[in-house]
Amino acid sequence: MENWSVDQVCNWLRQRNLGELVPKFREEEVSGAALLALNDRMVQQLVKKIGHQAVLMDLINKYQQQKSGLESLTYCCKTASPEFPEVISGKNLKSFFARYKTLQWTSSYALPDFPYDVKCILAEKKCPDHSMRIRIIEFLQADMTKYLEGSLYPNSQQYNIVVNALLQAYPFLDEDGNGFLLWKRALKDRFKYVRRPIEDDEQVLRNKCKFGHRRGQTRKSSFAENKPDDVQVQAEEEPVHLESSAMDVHIKWLKEEYMKTQRNWKEVDNRMNVTIELRRKMISNKAPLKDILRLFPFLRCPYQLFREFQLLTHMDIYKKTVEILEIYSENILSLYVVRNNPINIMLQENLKRHTEEDILKYMKTTAACLLLPDVFGDDSSLFAAVNEEVKVMTPVLEVKNPFNVNSCEFALYVGREELAQLDDCTMALAALVAAFHVFDIPCPKRIHRTLNFLESLVFEVRSPASLP
Repeated sequence: MENWSVDQVCNWLRQRNLGELVPKFREEEVSGAALLALNDRMVQQLVKKIGHQAVLMDLINKYQQQKSGLESLTYCCKTASPEFPEVISGKNLKSFFARYKTLQWTSSYALPDFPYDVKCILAEKKCPDHSMRIRIIEFLQADMTKYLEGSLYPNSQQYNIVVNALLQAYPFLDEDGNGFLLWKRALKDRFKYVRRPIEDDEQVLRNKCKFGHRRGQTRKSSFAENKPDDVQVQAEEEPVHLESSAMDVHIKWLKEEYMKTQRNWKEVDNRMNVTIELRRKMISNKAPLKDILRLFPFLRCPYQLFREFQLLTHMDIYKKTVEILEIYSENILSLYVVRNNPINIMLQENLKRHTEEDILKYMKTTAACLLLPDVFGDDSSLFAAVNEEVKVMTPVLEVKNPFNVNSCEFALYVGREELAQLDDCTMALAALVAAFHVFDIPCPKRIHRTLNFLESLVFEVRSPASLP
């Protein structure tokens, strides 16, 4: 490729469905050597569409990695020791490079070089305002896309690594201990915003199709369905009498802000604080959940669900759940009662396919979480529906592909309707416990022992429930 002429580069673009770029590449006389020397800024100047930018950078990076990988492999083959026999075998070449890419994320990720004004705010340890937060998120998203070789679909582990790097470098951004979830949510929203207008990238289109997105579709709340106009108008009416016009303003703002891609989370927190009395009154009066969520849609966000729990109990449910799973995971997996459980069997089969320590830990934590009802002899169908349809009305988790790091899905359901999508089993377990308290839902008897065990640890009772 280094010796290609401009014509050869143009032919290469046409072969990869990038024919629209040919006139600009001819005008700028981009040869093979120039193509390989392009950086992010040059690509942005050459190519207008983000989808084309991502595809082009992906192709260039893959060629460069293939070339450097072959050189590295040649060196490894010459200097290989008995400790790394798989490097010599062509059969294991793919897994070798996959593991190397994972290690790049886990051990060598570095934050991008922020613009001067952002650096000044961070250097002064000032809490950034809304516009400055957006600028930080934009640079993190662009940097992650570069690390992902143009992909716009990071997995949960990669989001965690980037947010952790940000908070380790600038601890003051971790406001009240809730900064991790806040920044992670904002980063995920930014990727959604970037993907939304793209209509010519294969990966984006494939995922839009997979998750039910249709071209030209606008975002709606889950209960705003296609109904006749008169029915729709009636559904939009507020189910309760608002105590004042000021309260009405707050609720209207929350509903409008929820529909935005980039949200002012600090202001969301403030307005959720102001409206909590009305919200708790509705819940205690057994108002329908759909009415509560129509007025306060941010309760669908895990961060706000956890925050509501903390306002009620003064406990950080997410932090407590992390501690519980870290302490009890190994004990749960070692119990005789779960040895022949389908979840444990599935875990053991998947453990054989991986060697990375962080992936193994993720799998074991997930299995321990899903096995909890079986440990206590409870009904697991009231706890989680694994690779099957949710059938119960009480809060329950929907889990798909639990041991696949790249395609696992966790969601919280209440009343057989999806309330929130969740990143991993830890967040899912925290959301399940929080939902019972936040929405004041009685605990089913057939899952009582499991939830009693979790709550006794969350609330730090003197004689906590223990594993059988």
